[in-house]
Amino acid sequence: MSSEWAIVRRVIKGADVVLEVLDVRDPLGTRSRALELMASRMGKPVVVVLNKSDLVPREVAEKWVKYFRRRGMRAVYISAAKRMGTRFLWKAIRDAADRGKEVVVVAVTGMPNVGKSTIINVLRGRHGAGTSPIPGFTKHATRMRAATWLRVIDTPGVIPRGSREDLALRGALRPEALEDPVVAAARLIGEIMGEAPSILEEKYGVRADDPYLFLEALAKRRGLLGKGGVARVDEAARIVLRDWQAGRLVFYRRPREG
Repeated sequence: MSSEWAIVRRVIKGADVVLEVLDVRDPLGTRSRALELMASRMGKPVVVVLNKSDLVPREVAEKWVKYFRRRGMRAVYISAAKRMGTRFLWKAIRDAADRGKEVVVVAVTGMPNVGKSTIINVLRGRHGAGTSPIPGFTKHATRMRAATWLRVIDTPGVIPRGSREDLALRGALRPEALEDPVVAAARLIGEIMGEAPSILEEKYGVRADDPYLFLEALAKRRGLLGKGGVARVDEAARIVLRDWQAGRLVFYRRPREG
């Protein structure tokens, strides 16, 4: 078990409620079944918090809530950055907690870059926990007072298993950390082309039917050229991945059912 997972385990053990923060644009990709299983084995109630809901249509966020609730899980959607839906988050915490507890301890968990610290700031009502769009910003568990009856604990981002490309697409690894970002960017671009190709043209002013041709065209449009005028597709790929992680490339996945 990694040091981050060991911290998360200790925090969950001492918590009354566990918030699993997911990116509503890709809930299944940012979900951790290992974390859910850990909480379940300790008898801790989990509330799925679908964050960044300002980046998707309301009906998409509502469908994801139904997706998890139909599987017997508590779920709410919010936009911590925009202060949207926070009332429902407070209610979900109250409903999940033991009514007899005078002080409720909540563990805020999830993968890097899903908005855990921003959610804590919302609960506290002030900027007490540092926030950063760079994955892996929070390195240690930090306990803070959010209300007379509520304590929240921030935890390190849990890193899922998968290739480095998978981690970058889940927002858990910076594009700069990839030796070859083209593979990950091409996967994302290919998916967007299959679902909503107009998004790419509207965002970048580039049209292409192939992910690699798209990256080449984007590099040329941005003046990213190497020796002999060769397009720097690797730099174009990092641009796309950074935009995706930061929410500037607005693309989302829908539940396959419900």
